[in-house]
Amino acid sequence: MRRSVTSITQSAVLGARRSKWVAQQIGKPYPTMMRELNPHDHSAKLGADTLLEIMRVTRDVAALEYMAHEMGYQLTPHPEETGGKGGS
Repeated sequence: MRRSVTSITQSAVLGARRSKWVAQQIGKPYPTMMRELNPHDHSAKLGADTLLEIMRVTRDVAALEYMAHEMGYQLTPHPEETGGKGGS
């Protein structure tokens, strides 16, 4: 199968071995989330906001790294770990 953002994200969710927990954390019904993550289901699409929430919950940024690479960019993590949104 050709790599895609959807297939990479599907692997992240399934790799977490807590896919039902991930669905609960992002506020989506499990069947809906799994349908959006199915690269063969062309009638359901993974939205950018859902992708971001999945990456936050799983702490897996492989899809973001893939997108950066496809666009000719290199993703570099911020040197300091932030505990949440907002700054001081």
